Amino acid sequence: MNFRKLFPCLLTAAFALSLSVAAVAQKKNPDDRQRYALDIHNPLPETATEPEIIDERAPASSKVASAELRFQTQLFGAIESHMGAPYRFNTTGPNTFDCSGLVWRAFNDIGVNFTRGPARSYWAVFEAPPAGEQYKAGTLVFFSGLTHVGIVADEKGFYHASRRNGVIYSPFSEYWLSRIDGFRRVPLEGLQPIRYEASIEAGSR
Repeated sequence: MNFRKLFPCLLTAAFALSLSVAAVAQKKNPDDRQRYALDIHNPLPETATEPEIIDERAPASSKVASAELRFQTQLFGAIESHMGAPYRFNTTGPNTFDCSGLVWRAFNDIGVNFTRGPARSYWAVFEAPPAGEQYKAGTLVFFSGLTHVGIVADEKGFYHASRRNGVIYSPFSEYWLSRIDGFRRVPLEGLQPIRYEASIEAGSR
């Protein structure tokens, strides 16, 4: 057969083969990822950005958990900014603190306001946490006949202004566990003013 007569046939066959290969390639998904088709009838404008997705069906408990996480992050950030500051009776910072002064300052730094008072007054006004939440981050922990107060970090330790070491983190050692009087939670909404009561904050190490 003459090559000139064969060439058009070969060209037609090659073209048909290329179309079939392209069709097969489009069906394959080599990396197993889901593919999305662009809707050309409703294209996005060039300046459009991905919209924020808000799930209105999210349970209230998840919203509360998110708010608590934000509160804890801010509170511990405020405490960390005062770490190492020396102890001084009846001061609230920014350079020296007593134990109740540190509690007041840390909450005040993040916009949770209540009247500054001694440890005993916080115990009298704030409510006890629900059962099982004593060691929840941000809870107030009281020691030695309500003369000393700190802020719970977790079940392992707490932050406080110590007479000997200033603002520090201390583990719940046998010493501290044997001196715990109880726990209180600072409400984040509808805070009531605290009546100042004279008290000597002894017992902090």
